[in-house]
Amino acid sequence: MVKFSKELEAQLIPEWKEAFVNYWQLKKQVKKIKLARKPKPPQQVANSINTSSEFGFSIFDPIRSYFSSARSSSSTTAEIIKVRRKMMAGSDHEVYQTDLVHLFSEEDEVKAFFEKLDGELNKVNQFYMAKEKEFMQRGDILNKQLDILMDLKRILSENRRRVKSSSNNSSVSGGVFSRSWSSSPRSSDFSESGLESELTGGETPKSEQSETEEVIAALEKNGVSFVNSNTRTKMKKGGSGGNNNNNKPKMALRVDIPATTPTRTITAVTSMLWEDLINNPKKGESGGGGGDHINRKKIQCAEKMIRSAFVELYRGLGLLKTYSSLNMVAFTKILKKFDKVANQQASPSYLREVKKSHFISSDKAVRLMDEVECIFTKHFANNDRKKTMKFLRPQQQKESHMVTFFVGLFTGCFVSLFSVYAILAHLSGIFSPTTGRSYVETVYPVFSVFALLSLHLFMYGCNLFMWKATRINHNFIFEFQPSNSLKYRDSFLICTTFMTSVVGAMVIHLLLRAAGFSPSQVDAIPGVLILIFIALLICPFDILYRPTRYYFLRIMRNIACSPLYKVLLVDIFMADQLTSQIPLLRHMESTACYFIAGTFKTHRYETCNSGKLYRDLVYLISFLPYYWRAMQCLRRYIEESDVNQLANMGKYVSAMLAAGARLTYAKKENHLWFAIVLVTSAFATIYQLYWDFVKDWGLLNPKSKNKWLRDDLILKNKSIYYMSIGLNVVLRVAWVETVMGFRFKMVESRMLDFFLASLEVIRRGHWNFYRLENEHVSNVGKCKAVKPVTVPFRDADSD
Repeated sequence: MVKFSKELEAQLIPEWKEAFVNYWQLKKQVKKIKLARKPKPPQQVANSINTSSEFGFSIFDPIRSYFSSARSSSSTTAEIIKVRRKMMAGSDHEVYQTDLVHLFSEEDEVKAFFEKLDGELNKVNQFYMAKEKEFMQRGDILNKQLDILMDLKRILSENRRRVKSSSNNSSVSGGVFSRSWSSSPRSSDFSESGLESELTGGETPKSEQSETEEVIAALEKNGVSFVNSNTRTKMKKGGSGGNNNNNKPKMALRVDIPATTPTRTITAVTSMLWEDLINNPKKGESGGGGGDHINRKKIQCAEKMIRSAFVELYRGLGLLKTYSSLNMVAFTKILKKFDKVANQQASPSYLREVKKSHFISSDKAVRLMDEVECIFTKHFANNDRKKTMKFLRPQQQKESHMVTFFVGLFTGCFVSLFSVYAILAHLSGIFSPTTGRSYVETVYPVFSVFALLSLHLFMYGCNLFMWKATRINHNFIFEFQPSNSLKYRDSFLICTTFMTSVVGAMVIHLLLRAAGFSPSQVDAIPGVLILIFIALLICPFDILYRPTRYYFLRIMRNIACSPLYKVLLVDIFMADQLTSQIPLLRHMESTACYFIAGTFKTHRYETCNSGKLYRDLVYLISFLPYYWRAMQCLRRYIEESDVNQLANMGKYVSAMLAAGARLTYAKKENHLWFAIVLVTSAFATIYQLYWDFVKDWGLLNPKSKNKWLRDDLILKNKSIYYMSIGLNVVLRVAWVETVMGFRFKMVESRMLDFFLASLEVIRRGHWNFYRLENEHVSNVGKCKAVKPVTVPFRDADSD
């Protein structure tokens, strides 16, 4: 039977861990009571008698003795504690305080236990009330947002009907939607603040004016916080001079659609630069057509945002419900332990008050959950409850033993095939200095791409395993869908399958070469392998982890188009992985040249190396990952105005300079470039190490309670952190090999480059764990278990 402490640790919400009952500390208090109740040795009893004869007996000793002898018979009928409620000074919160009615022989320990228990109950109550209030406010906001959305959809529908009925009217009365620039007071993100509804009275017939007034009244009634009552009489000048006909009363309601895509980013910037032109379209333009399409699209975006906010609200309410039930069980278990140790019946009295406390007695969260289910079913699921539950309660994939079986199977196949490949390579002399150059220059880079990619998948699987073991909620941090996110067994399965296929192709390649087949046919095998890999990656069928594959492609698109896409943490994480895969990208360049230039037929490996374009592309490929990461920092600086993002951007710029200096030194080996390489590489390395330890890992804090680490550590063994710091330093200075002038033959040089590239991938996988650990610890400190709500509608006058 699993102990409750283990069960509680496995089920509690990591982000709210500090707000849960400190069950382990209460167990220590119970243990102290147990130790105090143990009979004393004879010598200690004699000493206590001498002490009491020296200082006198206590008047309470006979009473304690009486209660100790009659404890079993009287404790079941009389209350031994009294739990009182009182108001906190300067606050409207109630706190609980327990008084001991019954005298205990171990009175000090019992009193300390109940003081601690009261403190935990008050902590749980206050946290629950704060979170309940937060979620109730979210619910009110979302209800108002939904009312506004329904009204705007009705307005748009009526406008479209009027446009179709009026043939000669050039301006659509009652609702001309246009785009404008805005910056939300909650966030400094680029915003495509479209849907500024301008209800123009100067050119509106009386019948439609009354309808417009009804719409304005409806919006004001449903969204008081969003539509200012002054907008009914507010005047905005649409023309020049003092012509009163150009003075049009307008109601402005902003729809803030975050600029998460290049189209929205460009639109937002264009709106800022050409605000007057966009906000005052030409009268000759038709009010329908494209304008309505833009409005429908923006309403759809707003609807999607509100739907996502309802999903997060429901998830938060579910977590709050779990929080309440787990804490109730914790109080029940610890009081039963106390009763057993103290041989008393204190739990009924105390649990009676616990059940009356707010975190148990309040049903607001449950009622709001039911309300969200009804709203979601009606407005977002077409009255289909199954569809509603699919959104609100997504089912997680069950882990299959077949995955574990195939991981072991393909691991064994990989080891066997690799042993066969090593034997065949030795027998055929494929890596010998005389005959191996052609193989190393042409075929070997292709297989190196797959090997480095597989190693990265293996390290990611190790990260997933460690994150799960240490209860780091990577799905929440990366905003993954738990129902289709990759598990560590899945990552290992992909890695082993991949490597088994690659090594199998390498063995077939060597066997066919040894059998005397045409080299032009045999050397096409790596190209066929690449085509199969690309086909599987973009396969549209729902097989072979399609959600993961397509999510990966979307992330790569976001990175390649930086800074046009909004930067998420998963984009940052993947871009950091690319900075460690520059050797893989350079091998991909060699592979592309190998097949596009037809080198696999002519076996002139110098064709690519001698080309000026090929040599210049090396700089571009080495710069691109750092450039993408720098652009992400720039985008975040523009959105957040955080100077740390500029400092982070400087780290990647320094890495670009160091990479460029090393590439140039490889061509021009002189003392000047050697000095430049040393200076730029040393500066970039120190910069990167500081950022790794201080910013990304949160370590090297001189004021921490854990010497030179951070206050909150996930791993219990502190020495692991110190070892990791040293390992990261060693792996960061691997660039020294490229400038120290070590001379190797062609084959050995390629092998050394692959070994160093593998070490960088391992370093990145090692870095990943501590990076996400620091993110998790920071998130736990903020008690953020639910993503913040982003709402689209607000009053345009709020700017």
